[in-house]
Amino acid sequence: MKTETRTRLAAVDNLRVVLTVLVVLHHVAVTYGNIPAWYVFEKAQDGTGVLLDLLIMFNQAFFMGFFFLISGFFTPRSYDRKGPGPFLRDRLKRLGIPLLAYLLFLRPFALLGSYDGTLPYWKFYLGSWDPGPMWFVEVLLVLTGLYVLWRRSGRRIEERRGELTLRAVALFTAGLTLAVFAWRFLVPVGQYWPVVGLPTPSYLPQYAAMFVVGLFAYRRGWFETLPRSAARYGFIAAGVASAVLLPAGVWTTGWVAQLGLAAWESAFAVSMVIALSVWFRERFNRQGPLGRFLAEQAFTVYIIHPLVLVGVSTLLAGLAAPAIAKFAVVAALTLPICWGLAYLVRSIPGARRIL
Repeated sequence: MKTETRTRLAAVDNLRVVLTVLVVLHHVAVTYGNIPAWYVFEKAQDGTGVLLDLLIMFNQAFFMGFFFLISGFFTPRSYDRKGPGPFLRDRLKRLGIPLLAYLLFLRPFALLGSYDGTLPYWKFYLGSWDPGPMWFVEVLLVLTGLYVLWRRSGRRIEERRGELTLRAVALFTAGLTLAVFAWRFLVPVGQYWPVVGLPTPSYLPQYAAMFVVGLFAYRRGWFETLPRSAARYGFIAAGVASAVLLPAGVWTTGWVAQLGLAAWESAFAVSMVIALSVWFRERFNRQGPLGRFLAEQAFTVYIIHPLVLVGVSTLLAGLAAPAIAKFAVVAALTLPICWGLAYLVRSIPGARRIL
């Protein structure tokens, strides 16, 4: 497919870097906010923790869905080039090996900050089994497997260029809203799935839908054909959704609140994905040496960042400062260490074949 070449080399890779930064910042915010959902948690003792909670909420609404869309975007080209068997083996190598490496070798160190010594460590390790942030890879492997089965059945998305219409965007957003709303009667927000370790299973409809959108975006050339004005209107739509739909989800109760939150998340996610895709295509569609360096290490940063964050936050545990200040200090230290360590990891012989 020719439509993705220019976008692939710069704009989308730059987007992956920014989204990876958001992942790290998200977990730093969880560390110092009011939501106990990370290996190290220091509950905010001042009002600035609410700002971190807001960052978490807005991030959660779209950033992992965006990752799944990008993954879906690059899936058909790889499948077409390699065929089902080699494609699946490559995915198992590039996703499965990092998942196992995290579970068996990295996770024990990430857990040290939350180990209280009441149990033998091996019992604590097994009893708290989950893949941590690598749940993304876990779900992506499932979606990839389903895609292979779908292609093996003889089906594929017709390859033709075409503009993404406003009507199609509106219908997709409405459909995603209803799917999320219905799903959350079974899987409420905040529910955690143990063993498989999904921290946000209530968002699964969005993740799956965005992956499928990525497949269509590749076949139809949407990243290339969206008009420049879509960036401006996307950001405006995200702001309007936050001003109108978010209060409906926060200030009401029962099914009205659930519908309001589902509508806001869906509208915000779709708007931000469109806006950022076009904005990066138009303004950040080039890379110098630094940009290439950051993009090359991004996936490795995703894998190793829990260890770095746990280490930095543990060393600064005695720092007396407002939550937002600790967030800023730890983020400023963690991000460059992550990219530097990722470079060293990828310098290990054979590592770049996987990472």
